[in-house]
Amino acid sequence: MVKICCIGAGYVGGPTMAVIALKCPSIEVAVVDISVSRIAAWNSDQLPIYEPGLEDVVKQCRGKNLFFSTDVEKHVFEADIVFVSVNTPTKTRGLGAGKAADLTYWESAARMIADVSKSDKIVVEKSTVPVKTAEAIEKILTHNGKGIKFQILSNPEFLAEGTAIQDLFNPDRVLIGGRETPAGQKAIQALKDVYAQWVPEDRILTTNLWSAELSKLAANAFLAQRISSVNAMSALCEATGANVKQVSFAVGTDSRIGPKFLNASVGFGGSCFQKDILNLVYICECNGLPEVAEYWKQVIKINDYQKGRFVNRVVASMFNTVANKKVAILGFAFKKDTGDTRETPAIDVCKGLLGDKARLSIYDPQVTEEQIQRDLTMNKFDWDHPIHLQPMSPSTVKQVSVVWDAYAATKDAHALCILTEWDEFKTLDYQKIFDNMQKPAFVFDGRNIVDVEKLREIGFIVYSIGKPLDPWLKDMPAVA
Repeated sequence: MVKICCIGAGYVGGPTMAVIALKCPSIEVAVVDISVSRIAAWNSDQLPIYEPGLEDVVKQCRGKNLFFSTDVEKHVFEADIVFVSVNTPTKTRGLGAGKAADLTYWESAARMIADVSKSDKIVVEKSTVPVKTAEAIEKILTHNGKGIKFQILSNPEFLAEGTAIQDLFNPDRVLIGGRETPAGQKAIQALKDVYAQWVPEDRILTTNLWSAELSKLAANAFLAQRISSVNAMSALCEATGANVKQVSFAVGTDSRIGPKFLNASVGFGGSCFQKDILNLVYICECNGLPEVAEYWKQVIKINDYQKGRFVNRVVASMFNTVANKKVAILGFAFKKDTGDTRETPAIDVCKGLLGDKARLSIYDPQVTEEQIQRDLTMNKFDWDHPIHLQPMSPSTVKQVSVVWDAYAATKDAHALCILTEWDEFKTLDYQKIFDNMQKPAFVFDGRNIVDVEKLREIGFIVYSIGKPLDPWLKDMPAVA
């Protein structure tokens, strides 16, 4: 029986291994993590992450051929294939601070694998890592491996949160990069055999190690670039009276461009886009390519500009001050159908409003009060360290209350900001909300999901990203 072990029980490791266990009943899969609370959650009825369809998959396999354990060394020792899916945060100090990936957790995982292994193993990079990480890991394993042979493969994940299980069941492609040696090709084939149990052969792509590592960074950079492109157009649309929805629809009907990732919004979030682009920028700089680095930096600059522009629009519209005014925040996750708040634009928007002394009332159907308070008090990049190494929330933000219903959030508020495109926000009783708000009542739609005309008829002053401005807003400055 082939045994697979995955180090790291997070957003990537947990769902990926659960699906492998479901699709490959003859393979024993163990997911290990040093966080006792996280493993306990995977073994309970309340999984540590929310992902549609995940619970069903886990329940079908758990205890049969899928196991969650804190006994890291035992499972690594027994495994034929070891996936490494640990945190690779952005460095906050030292060489490459603010851009380079911090490979501390990766390196300690590699050293531990070398220490406990008594048989040859295939080690698979699953975390997003900088190009040439495999080479470093190879050196650590070879120098510490006591004659045991390790083959390194790069198998980046291309999951989208909210649809991760569907993405795993039916991927666009599975990418496996390895050494172009007989042993490297044999290792590629071994991993290919796992995926081939449910993924069509023509969707399993094999490349060399560096191409696989770089393809992941490139894919995320291209996706983020599309969002920043349409967000840049949204600012121009507001200035000229064009409608960004109409513009992006017209652009997206060109088959060479396609319609996906062309929704203007308050900005992109998620654990990968910013981190991977910063990483790409750093790699370009290290390889003497400043012009290329500068090009990709702009994608992040436009994203920051868009968040700042949104905050300025809110403050400027409300007589240039939100001090002591209640502002309702609907949605805190970085996108719908996930509870993930990593790098969510809501953090910067909320911090911007709090900086102007607003009182915030926040509602998100999947994000806990504890998580929101942590996000608003944490330093940049702290979120990407294992949970037991994150600073404990030293204080709560006094001007923030977290409520469990949109109507409670908006009661007596001067404005409401929609920051996540949850479906339920499209069907709220906006008349009821309007009746219970202070007047003039403002709606700032950061996701373009409300019916602007309908809301104006009710009496709201509405700002929707990239749409023609409400007469009220035309006289208000909105410089970032």
